[in-house]
Amino acid sequence: MIDDWRPTATIETLRDRARLIAEVRAFFAERGVLEVESPVLGHGGSTDPHLASLSARATTPAGPERLWLQTSPEFAMKRLLAAGAGPIFQLARCFRDGEVGRRHNLEFTMLEWYRPGLPLDGLIEETTALVRRVLGRELGDEAGPLRCRRYRELFREALAVDPFTAPLADLRRLAEEQGGLAMADAPRDDCLDLLLSLVIEPQLGREGIDVVVDYPASQAALARRHRDPEDGAWVASRFELYLEGLELANGYDELTDVAEQAARFAEDNAARRAAGLPEVDVDSRLLAALEHGMPEGSGVALGIDRLIQLALGKSSVAEVMAFATPRC
Repeated sequence: MIDDWRPTATIETLRDRARLIAEVRAFFAERGVLEVESPVLGHGGSTDPHLASLSARATTPAGPERLWLQTSPEFAMKRLLAAGAGPIFQLARCFRDGEVGRRHNLEFTMLEWYRPGLPLDGLIEETTALVRRVLGRELGDEAGPLRCRRYRELFREALAVDPFTAPLADLRRLAEEQGGLAMADAPRDDCLDLLLSLVIEPQLGREGIDVVVDYPASQAALARRHRDPEDGAWVASRFELYLEGLELANGYDELTDVAEQAARFAEDNAARRAAGLPEVDVDSRLLAALEHGMPEGSGVALGIDRLIQLALGKSSVAEVMAFATPRC
């Protein structure tokens, strides 16, 4: 442990990182997108049952309070949108408890941006353009062509099962076969997430950029929902972008209905209680901003550490961070 003080990235890599982040800022400056900063701490956290928020006790003018470290700058940025900020982006420090590994770190940098008035297809094009620009400085045109893949079709091709209509017992059996874990009591989305991560994701983005669309409606998070033209099933109006088996970005046609958002927060905390997880304080100021009126549009979060990892050919995000979690 004598060298435990040393950074996890080389100084030369940190210079490359700074250069690529400058490229990101130039990309948005050329498009007239305003860079903003929002607090790392907030009174509300992410209620998503699949995310583990960190919290801290703080002394505020109101007295001792629990504040939440942001898992994403989404809530604060949407409040700025409701206040009339127009198109905005942020390079934000974010925190997710327990997420440490080759592709994860407890503390990381999220690039997030919002485009009022822009439909999801337009945001997919812009996200792809940004990824190509950052990678292009290192890899030329190796990012390859763009393919848009439907979530449902990926499951049919890889596992010969329809994720929307297959009996839960069949999904549990498949998940046990693929993951080697007991899934007898697993809910539907947990089975689908395991199958996606173990079977489908490793094959995505191998011949170019793959964008996955039309996720199950239960996985809409803060996105709108729409009808699948195939059979009228509700699906989430969101996308994820993959390259080299790595998920880089998650974009939404943003939900603006305050009643629907409040209901989803309540459903999330109910799911957390059922799973034995602690509840997370709801961001009441986000709900107030939605009630005031947030413009329709789309937004996306992109893991900048992962993108830089790919651009520089590194094997883990720790190699592009000054001090990854074990050495922080």
